[in-house]
Amino acid sequence: MTTKELSYIEDALGHEKHFQTTCQEAISQLQDEQLKSCVEELLQKHQQLFQNFYGLL
Repeated sequence: MTTKELSYIEDALGHEKHFQTTCQEAISQLQDEQLKSCVEELLQKHQQLFQNFYGLL
């Protein structure tokens, strides 16, 4: 894997971590259960994406 490819993966990992943090913050503040459930699904998807990118290393 080239240095540039590793840099792309590193950036993707950072973005996914940021999305996870944002989702967790939103979940803690949401009152609407339907919306909270939707954001929890997004959190799970971003956790899976993080694992997929991490697996490339």
